[in-house]
Amino acid sequence: MEEAELQRALEAILFAAGEPVEVTRLAMALETDHSDIEMALEDLSNQLSFGRRGVRILKLENAYQMVSSGEMADYVTKALETRKPPKLSASQLETLTIVAYYQPATKALVEQIRGVDSSYSVSALLNKKLIEEAGRLNVPGRPIQYRTTADFLRTFAIGSLDELPPIDKVDLDEPVEVPEEPAQ
Repeated sequence: MEEAELQRALEAILFAAGEPVEVTRLAMALETDHSDIEMALEDLSNQLSFGRRGVRILKLENAYQMVSSGEMADYVTKALETRKPPKLSASQLETLTIVAYYQPATKALVEQIRGVDSSYSVSALLNKKLIEEAGRLNVPGRPIQYRTTADFLRTFAIGSLDELPPIDKVDLDEPVEVPEEPAQ
């Protein structure tokens, strides 16, 4: 398949899908190599960006999705009368940060690091589809493990977890010390 036809086919598939499509699936459907798909999508993405078009191609780890351009967000929102996504509370942000950096993470790990019950935050993040179940830990009680989702990557405009800023992780072998508040 020649380059222009491949790009048109990819554009049509990504537009129709409305969600991320894995490179493997695209290569299988178009009967071409992964590298050809990646190159064609990179070229298409550059054309859309350079032409300041209303859509972009977003890479999410091993998948691609067609999305509206950030520059057009106000128009899209106004036309579709969509609301901004609800803001995350401080406890939800803390919980999400722990899951993102320590995944797969159990609720017990989140609570160990935060020092408080995190049931509500975990539940809220599951409902917002920012985290998902990632199996169960093979220990007594078999606690659920959680990981971030593609919606997390999209919400925070990152292509992969490798793009998260570095942090000093908590040493889980040592007890977490919570500073005491001064008596008043």
